[in-house]
Amino acid sequence: MPSRNAQLAGVFEDMALLTEVLGGNRFKVIAYQKAARVVGEMTRDVGDFSRSELTAMEGIGTGAADRTLEYVETGKIADFEKLAKQVPPGVLDVMNIPGVGPKSASVFWKQLGVESVHDLKAKLGSGEVAELKGFGPKKVQNIEKALKFAESAGRRVRIGTAYRLANLFVDSLRGLPGVEAVEYAGSLRRGKETIGDVDVLAAVDPSDEAKVSAVFDAFATHDAVDEVILRGDTKCSVRMGNEFKGMQADLRVVTPESFGAALMYFTGSKEHNVKMRERAIARGMSLNEYGLTKDDKATVVAANREEDVFAALDLAWVPPELREDRGELKLAETGEVPELLELADIRAELHTHTTASDGVWSIEENARGAAARGFHTVAITDHSRGQVQANGLTAERLEQHIIAVRQVAEKLKGTITVLAGSEVDILTDGGLDYPDELLAELDIVVASPHASLQQDPKTSTMRLLKAIENPYVTIVGHPTGRIVNRREGMSPDIEALAKAAAQRGIALEINANPYRLDLRDTHVRVALEHGCKLAINTDAHGESDLDHLRFGVLTARRGGATKADVVNAMGQAALRKWIASTRP
Repeated sequence: MPSRNAQLAGVFEDMALLTEVLGGNRFKVIAYQKAARVVGEMTRDVGDFSRSELTAMEGIGTGAADRTLEYVETGKIADFEKLAKQVPPGVLDVMNIPGVGPKSASVFWKQLGVESVHDLKAKLGSGEVAELKGFGPKKVQNIEKALKFAESAGRRVRIGTAYRLANLFVDSLRGLPGVEAVEYAGSLRRGKETIGDVDVLAAVDPSDEAKVSAVFDAFATHDAVDEVILRGDTKCSVRMGNEFKGMQADLRVVTPESFGAALMYFTGSKEHNVKMRERAIARGMSLNEYGLTKDDKATVVAANREEDVFAALDLAWVPPELREDRGELKLAETGEVPELLELADIRAELHTHTTASDGVWSIEENARGAAARGFHTVAITDHSRGQVQANGLTAERLEQHIIAVRQVAEKLKGTITVLAGSEVDILTDGGLDYPDELLAELDIVVASPHASLQQDPKTSTMRLLKAIENPYVTIVGHPTGRIVNRREGMSPDIEALAKAAAQRGIALEINANPYRLDLRDTHVRVALEHGCKLAINTDAHGESDLDHLRFGVLTARRGGATKADVVNAMGQAALRKWIASTRP
């Protein structure tokens, strides 16, 4: 997604929040929210569209179109400026705390003078929040817990944001004179769900000062850079602005001869690197970012390629995602490192939304978008009736929706298989949001928890186990309901869920959206240990969401998943047979 689109989407999101805080028109709030989603899903720069093209898009009205053009022409929106002047800027930060939201933030601001997260912490500590009408002990406790969780997340950002930033730099540096190789490293290369600083390595001959200087110039003067923190002989550090505000990125220039060793060293993890150095020492060698050496570092054994370093230490190459000191070197010693799932292995998308609920593309657009990605099957799984805020389908609407999906399926026969499904809410007691007789009409059911995500582990486990027992459930979607860096979600017994799902023959989902990544990597390991199948889905609400698939695959790889473990990697006939096996 172009960066200007992301910025404009953020403005529309803030307009919705500010309007709600000020008690404005509810329809305006919804309009701003829709506009934010549509703009955020655009794969072309928002400035490429005319007014008529904008208003023809589902979710963009005339007002949103005019404001979009205003932003393209001036870089700001006058209506947003007016709203922002009426609300202290820190109130937006208060709204970002899970469980607070615009209405609560408005009460805190207007009745207690809360204008920042710091103010809210003080008012919670003084007991003043508990004295407000509607803020009982349980609600106050939940807010305190959310605050603590948000603070523990620290400065780390979601992998999707870090990935976009890293690739901006890699793309801008690759191809510069003298640059023989450039890659991002660190926890991003290992596929972690949150990232601290973005690390980039460039292989350049350090003796050519002009070329090294040109590489640093390109890095330090990038449009997204706000400030240069450090510029030395081999390292340059910058602080970001725009959508990446607050993030730090580091560029290290290394010799082409030692690029592999440096890439391995700066990829980490720290614990993995320690084990590698210990292994080198045990063999009379030394390992650092410059290479694997012997004879008191006088002789280079391996340095140019990672694979060479591993081989010289009598190890099979270990994929970056496994380098967490979780037993990967023992596997590498015996040649038992699993052949991990690849992005290209995924051939089906089994969890998507359309304009029937809260998506921004039609059924046919959805199906054609999936086909364009090379998928043989796509499941249309719009929200169930309990998701009122997401325009969830009533039973009557679902009946009509099934007919509409079947018509598209017939039209696109031979191009892609289109399944009629639903993302059905798992209710607080483990029941589902539709009766079984209606679920029986569907091809596939993704059952997901969306509400009451603060249930204790025992209750949430029983809730999900009951859903797994339903004979029409095919996949349990984002089982914990967590939002990375914002909401902890439930903490069910994953081992119990994996055993039950494996026994029933259904799959647990890795939701690939970088805000979710649920199941998380540690859960994936548990699921695989108990023979549970995985489904990696993007939960796509628009075409660009399909790009998130890479993050789900990274999460699966961190858990050790292979192609055989993932139902989306099945061929068309095998997938259809598996789905049929999960149903009565």
